[in-house]
Amino acid sequence: MAEADGSSRAFLGLSDVSISEDIPVEGDISMPPTSSSQDDGFSTLDEPVKDTVLRDLKAVGNKFVHVLYPKKSKALLRDWDLWGPLLLCVTLALLLQGGSVDSKDDGGPQFAEVFVIIWFGSLIITLNSKLLGGTISFFQSLCVLGYCIMPLTVAMVVCRIVLLGGSGTVSFVVRLVVVCASFGWSTFASTAFLADSQPQNRKALVVYPVFLFYFVIGWMILTFAPAQ
Repeated sequence: MAEADGSSRAFLGLSDVSISEDIPVEGDISMPPTSSSQDDGFSTLDEPVKDTVLRDLKAVGNKFVHVLYPKKSKALLRDWDLWGPLLLCVTLALLLQGGSVDSKDDGGPQFAEVFVIIWFGSLIITLNSKLLGGTISFFQSLCVLGYCIMPLTVAMVVCRIVLLGGSGTVSFVVRLVVVCASFGWSTFASTAFLADSQPQNRKALVVYPVFLFYFVIGWMILTFAPAQ
């Protein structure tokens, strides 16, 4: 009983203890005042649709610039997307629609064929890169390979314009030069982004399928002729 009376008097004495306002209380779990503003800055839920579309278009345009001027930049790898590759693939397939080397054929490379060749080839190269020990992700590799089709797409536009003046020897030579230049540029741009992510002793095994991939696309562009 004596011990119980002593402990009760000790607890009663705690009510007289006051904590100064100048002494910080440990264990404060209140959120810092800047956290809400930071979250608001990164949130795009309330962003107008126009701003979202313009931001995405600007990002795609910046990646096109990186392909035209390839350098040791991580932009294509860090902020990957598949909008640009999809746009280039559809454009190239539409430009190759309705043409053939042999006039007996009724169409040449059709839309679905071009679409499958581009995406299936990109998948094979990406899987090959991953199996050889590549350090970039699956979609990063697809992004780089797709964006680097842009020089070949531009070459296709130039070839269609040249073919408007005829399909003689001069026309073929001009198209050959344009396609070869765009093929070399696409291969160089893609390897500039992908080479550093591969083991040093296996870079040639990664570059070779890329070379074949763009070579097939370049050959399709070079051998294109409008259907009669």
